[in-house]
Amino acid sequence: MIIDAHAHVLLPAVERAVADHPGLAEHRAADARRNGAEALAVSARMVGKRLDRLTDPDRRLADMAAAGVDVQVVSPSPSHYHYWTDPDLAGRTHRLANEGVAEHCAHAPDRLVGLGLVPLQHPGLAVDLLDHALSLGLRGVEVSSHAPGRELSDSAYEPLWRRAAETGAVLFLHPFGCTLDERLDRWYLSNIVGQPTENAVALSHLVFSGVLDRHPDLRVLAAHGGGYLPTHLGRADHGWRVRPDARGCARPPSSYLRRLWFDSLVHDPAVLRHLVGAAGADRVVLGSDHPFDMGTDTPVAALEAAGLDPGDLAAIGGGNAAALFGLTTDSPEE
Repeated sequence: MIIDAHAHVLLPAVERAVADHPGLAEHRAADARRNGAEALAVSARMVGKRLDRLTDPDRRLADMAAAGVDVQVVSPSPSHYHYWTDPDLAGRTHRLANEGVAEHCAHAPDRLVGLGLVPLQHPGLAVDLLDHALSLGLRGVEVSSHAPGRELSDSAYEPLWRRAAETGAVLFLHPFGCTLDERLDRWYLSNIVGQPTENAVALSHLVFSGVLDRHPDLRVLAAHGGGYLPTHLGRADHGWRVRPDARGCARPPSSYLRRLWFDSLVHDPAVLRHLVGAAGADRVVLGSDHPFDMGTDTPVAALEAAGLDPGDLAAIGGGNAAALFGLTTDSPEE
């Protein structure tokens, strides 16, 4: 069974819920500053052309058939994070997101599996919203690399990590936006460079702060192959050895790669081979970023191009995701 663990759905109800709030204008202004006007215009056209692929479950199933994918793990578009919202609005919008994903997946429950959202800007709400997502049959939640004023190493998130570990919920780490701001506002660097940078920073906060030591059963899946982190762990290990202020974790940082999961969306067979070598073939899952332009419409072919052995191909193609998300390995009915 081929399982695509990185695919998105657009939820108009979430955007309607925030449309009349003044904080949205400030949020959009920051987004424009970080991405640049040209990137926003190109992205708007791209999403407009792919709107049915983001919202229509029948079109999604057709795309899956064309790509040779049996099951998709569907998460909200990261544009729905809205970490600027106050507690009341955040609670409403994140419940809408969870319910919207569950409704979308209910159109084909043997083919579509969902992830919800939690409001990282309000850690006190996060556990309740995780429980809400799980109560709807979702397999976990998607989170960004940080929230305003908070890194993932913040102690306020300890109850969330604890609850996720207790329940076996998957935390899908998917950045949205980059704090390098205007330095990346041309040539779509906000995504091309910003996303892998944010992945590396967020994962480093989880590793160096000891979160993974305190919560060994935590299931964290990093989008985009974990960004730059897996290819630069020699420097992290060296810093951990020579700097006492870098000793927030119990073991060298590279050892924690085998405590995390990564998707295969790295756009380069050599980088994918390196990721498999660094993290282990049992820690990589197939990912497409369907249907966005920074993803791939041929995730299976991209995986096969890495030239891995058949056992690793089978594990990454579906076996690892089945174990991570608690799915059966039988092919679903067509």
